Amino acid sequence: MHIEIVTIGDELLLGFTIDTNAAHLAREFAALGVRIVRRTTCGDDADSIAGAVRDALGRTGAVITTGGLGPTADDQTKPAIGALFGRGMVLDGDILANLEQRWLKRFGHPLPTSNRQQAMVPDGATILENRHGSAPGIWLEDALGRWVAMLPGVPREMRGMVADTLLPRLRERIAPGGPVVRARTLRTANIAESALADRLGELAGGVNGLSLAYLPGRDGVDLRLTSYSLPSMVTERALNAAAVLVREKVGRFVYGEGDDDLAALMLAECGARGATIAVAESCTGGMLGMRLTAVPGSSRVVLGGTIAYANEVKIRELQVAAEDIAAHGAVSEPVARAMATGVRRRFGSSIGIGLTGLAGPGGGTPDKPVGTVWVAVDVDGDVHAVRAVLPGDRGEIRWRAAQLALDRLRRAFAQDTEGAAWTARGA
Repeated sequence: MHIEIVTIGDELLLGFTIDTNAAHLAREFAALGVRIVRRTTCGDDADSIAGAVRDALGRTGAVITTGGLGPTADDQTKPAIGALFGRGMVLDGDILANLEQRWLKRFGHPLPTSNRQQAMVPDGATILENRHGSAPGIWLEDALGRWVAMLPGVPREMRGMVADTLLPRLRERIAPGGPVVRARTLRTANIAESALADRLGELAGGVNGLSLAYLPGRDGVDLRLTSYSLPSMVTERALNAAAVLVREKVGRFVYGEGDDDLAALMLAECGARGATIAVAESCTGGMLGMRLTAVPGSSRVVLGGTIAYANEVKIRELQVAAEDIAAHGAVSEPVARAMATGVRRRFGSSIGIGLTGLAGPGGGTPDKPVGTVWVAVDVDGDVHAVRAVLPGDRGEIRWRAAQLALDRLRRAFAQDTEGAAWTARGA
């Protein structure tokens, strides 16, 4: 089954609101064997809505819309799409009664006149129950089997309705054992997209008939394997086999799968080893500590940290030698090493991480361009340091520096002391 998505709202076109609905729908339906073949965003006016949905129906005959089901004048989705099916608008007494009860119970006063619009539906439509808000969804279908499912634009409501009503309805229309769309994502850290392609060699364009996509982001480059046409009974086996081949090629740069967070993985590893962590940060300004303490249960591992932004703080709080800063600069291997050891000793942890760098946008030199970062990890007195030149703006460099520190800890656990691929391969 092929479906198109039309997300509706001027705020989406203007960039004031990020369209998360289409991404959620695509992920949810892929597991059913439903492929989203096109995503369109249009404005709130009736002509734009009708044009976008008309075109989508002509291509696939199956459309999901989000947005434009509220009580205000700019909510034109229902009448615009109803007109495409030759349906006029009628008042649904059950919806009206539910709205009136909802307003009296929740707000203590009668339903505003404008909200009666939410009880107006295209004649002959099927109502999709909304247990998460006031605007019900609408299902319209014609004699040719073409259909449109209209859902609210509020993400929380839309996601709840997808799970409650839309997914069960679509499951009934899909033959069991048919092809499904499934994906497997391998997460990599501190290696550039081009370097990954080099390592993958003949697998770079796909693996055993499965597509391979490169998804660079601030955490690293995700490698997504996707099966579009295999039956459900063999899809997982094919994805597993392909993932093994990719791991063999990429090796130590893979740190997880799916939505794995490197901070959470490292905390789990520390917990299993009975290890504790303290962090000393300069250019990241506490971001590494934030990443670690955002994970529930991190208090069992994380003891504390120091934001040593100024050189005098590095010297006073972490016992970094003033002569090392004078000779090598604050962004240097000796300083990173001293920060890692200093914070480990100060907090009495088994692991200390020191991080210093140039996040920009100014301050770079030919020898130390913006993005230069030094990270050191001290594990019970055994110190390993790495230099990298990270790409991006100030925010991206700081986030990637924290990710580099977490990955350096992962490498320390694995006794892998090779330098960062950002330095060796570039960005």
